[in-house]
Parts: sequence; C-alpha cells; structure tokens
Amino acid sequence: MNAIIFSAGWGMVMMFCSFLISNKSMYRHIAVIGLLLLLAVNILESGGTSVFHVDAGDMLVYTRFGYVFNSIAIASTLIYVLLTGKDIERLGNYVAEYFVLIFFVLCGVCILSAYNNLLMLFIGIEILSIPLYILTGSDKRNLKSNEAALKYFLMGSFSTGIMLMGIALMYGGTGTFSLEVARTEVGLYKGVSFLEIIGLLLLMVSMCFKVSAAPFHFWTPDVYDGAPAVFTSFMATIVKAAGFIAFLKLCSVRMTATSTAIDWQLLFAIIIIATLLFGNITAIFQQSVKRMLAYSSIAQAGFMLFALFSLNEYASKGLLLYAAAYSLATIGVFAVLVKMKDVTFEGFNGLAKTQPVLAASNTIFLLSLAGIPLTAGFLAKYYMLASIISTGHYIWLVVVAVLFAAVSVYYYFRVIQSMYFKTGEPQTETITKSFKIGLVVLAAIIIIIGVYPQAIFSWLYF
Repeated sequence: MNAIIFSAGWGMVMMFCSFLISNKSMYRHIAVIGLLLLLAVNILESGGTSVFHVDAGDMLVYTRFGYVFNSIAIASTLIYVLLTGKDIERLGNYVAEYFVLIFFVLCGVCILSAYNNLLMLFIGIEILSIPLYILTGSDKRNLKSNEAALKYFLMGSFSTGIMLMGIALMYGGTGTFSLEVARTEVGLYKGVSFLEIIGLLLLMVSMCFKVSAAPFHFWTPDVYDGAPAVFTSFMATIVKAAGFIAFLKLCSVRMTATSTAIDWQLLFAIIIIATLLFGNITAIFQQSVKRMLAYSSIAQAGFMLFALFSLNEYASKGLLLYAAAYSLATIGVFAVLVKMKDVTFEGFNGLAKTQPVLAASNTIFLLSLAGIPLTAGFLAKYYMLASIISTGHYIWLVVVAVLFAAVSVYYYFRVIQSMYFKTGEPQTETITKSFKIGLVVLAAIIIIIGVYPQAIFSWLYF
C-alpha cells in the first residue's frame, strides 16, 4: 500500500513542479529522487516497516512475491529514467507531465501486484492504461504517433469493455468480486457456474490483449512503432510485465479452481504457439529495428505465457526473473535505438567502429533477449521451459519453444552483424560519457543476474 500511495503522491508533486519550476533538467532529477524514495519505501514495507498503515479490506493482499516484483518494476523504471531521461526532455514542452504519467503508471503496477478483488484488477488496469494512451501520442507533430495513440485508445477501450463484461458475469456466477470463492458451501457457491466460465474466458481475452498475446496482438506493432521510442521501451517492459503478474494471479486462483470444467492448459498451449509463431516469423521480415523489436516483444510474451500454463514454483520464480531480464535488456536496446538517427538495420552498419561501447553493450542486450548463456535472458527462458517439464504435460511445447528461440537468434543477430561485420557511417545523437557508463553498468547487471540469479530469488525468502 505504501508504494501505491507514494507513487500517486509523487506524481502529484511532479504535477506541481510543472508550473513552479521552469528548468526541464530539474524534472528528471526530481523523478529520480522520487523513484529512489519509492524503491526504499517498497523494500522497507516488504521487511515489515510501513510509513502508512491502511486497511484495504482484503481488496489488496501484500505478499513477498508482489513486493519483489514491485522492486523490480521500480528499479527498472529508475534505470530507464537515468538512461533516457534526457531524451524525454527533448521530446516536447510537457516534460514534467510525462514523468507524472510514469508515476501514475507505477501506481497501477503496484495495484496489479497486490489485487485480491476483480474491481481492483479493473482499477489497476485502467490506472496503468490511461497514462499510456497519452504517452503514445506525446509526439504531436508525428502523424504515426497520433495514429498509434488513437488505435491504442480504441483497442484498449474495447478490451476494457470485454473485461467489465467478464467481471460482471463472474459476479453473476459466484456472487462475489473476490478472487477467492468458497465452493464448498451450499447454494450459489457449490460447483462451477457456467456464467463464471464465460466470464473467465472474457477476462482471458482482455488480459491477452493487455500483454499482446496472439491472436489479440494486432495492435502492438503499430502502437510500439508509432509511439516515441523513448516511451515504447517503458510500455514494452514494465507495463507488459505488470500485465503478466496480474494475469498469473488470476490464473493461479480462479482458473485453477475451475480446471475441472475447462482445460485451461490446452487453451494456453494454443495461445502460446500462435504468439510464438506470429511474433518470431513476422520479426524476420522487418527492415526497421524498432518494428522488429515490436514483433519480438510479442514473441517474448509467448515465453512469459509458459508461467500461466504451468502455475508452479518454477513459473512464479521464472516470471520474476523474466520480468527483470527482459525489462533491463529491452530498456538498454531502446536506449541505444533512441540515439540512432536511422533505425533501420542499415543504420547500424559499422557502429562498432564509431561507437564501440554502444555496440558492445547493445550486443549483450540482444544476446540476453535471444537467450544466450551467461546472460539473464538464458536463465529466464530456462525457468520457463523447466516449468513446463515439471508439469509432465504437453512436453512437446518445450521443443516448439526451443525451435522458436532459435528463430529469434536470427533476427537479433542481424543487428549484431550490422554493427560488427558491415561497413557504414552510422549517424547518432550526441553520446555523453555518463550515458556510456550507464550502458556498461546495465550490461554488467544483466550478466551478473545471468550468472547469479539468486540476486533476485533471495528476496523471496529473506
């Protein structure tokens, strides 16, 4: 609860700063201070020390898993602001408002990691989504940005309507908005209601839209490509990971309880195959690195769906690791992409000769996304596959996942090939020494997590 209050409160502070402070660079510093404070508050609360004691009436339940994810999300946002904060300043005249919206998104993230009520799920999704519609269309002079914002808003509103219909049907079938349903009692709660099954299916459709899982992924490439690159990295990482955490909680409670009425694993297996297929195959034929990353984010969602399929200890631990590995690597790739004046594959030709630090760091980020050993992405994919094997069902999904992981290596290595094995004169923005240091530190963190994943897992037990 403290993280929710502080993120919303600091968003209000940033809002007042928008007309009290005229220096744009100060907004970034204030945002960094707020994120550090938010991270400290969340860590303290996970240890039992709370600044505010609020009774949420069982609508929010705080667990060690939720606290760890909040810390990962906040820390990733902090790294994101440190790396790309100056690029946000150059985007327009409403810099403070951009940071306000980022803090409001984090408020929604913290709600989704702790919700125990379907109404709180809806509120968290809306608090998360509405600021993103604005950030997507923040580049008002770019028609692609305007189109992406309109498409995102319309599709997002439609999926929200489906979610509300699902929640209403689930309430009609169970008589409660709570995730926990007492099915042993006599009367309405005995057995599984048909209305509850239909409601869960509608909620599943809505959540698949939020995490860009096939066949509800069609909005993702256009929105990610049209939005300013500096905000695409935020949307594709922290926001997507929060959607999966919320989805995991819904599956582990409600879908597990109704597994006797419908084979959820079969449904998820179909969705996983479709997501991996559409994401990887379409990414191969892209000529823009930004659009390739948009399609690859769909493929990454396919791997994260394994956690929802298996619902075991490997799945929960693996999803945390995947959230950290994928977020850090993607933030790093987009931080480099923002500095490139040409975002096609040809625009990266010869980058290793002109900017060796950028090329080396970008290589580590891409290797992690591809799941190469000694990077965090490798262990993240390993835990996802291990979660499937431990169930003893649908083992063939592991083979399919490995094949598609091999396909993803092709289009990630295309960027590495352009940087190291092709000649050219890539045009970049001004690269500061502090930016290079930030990239090197981020690359080192990815390697450290890949070698020593207990750096994250130990938080779950201590």
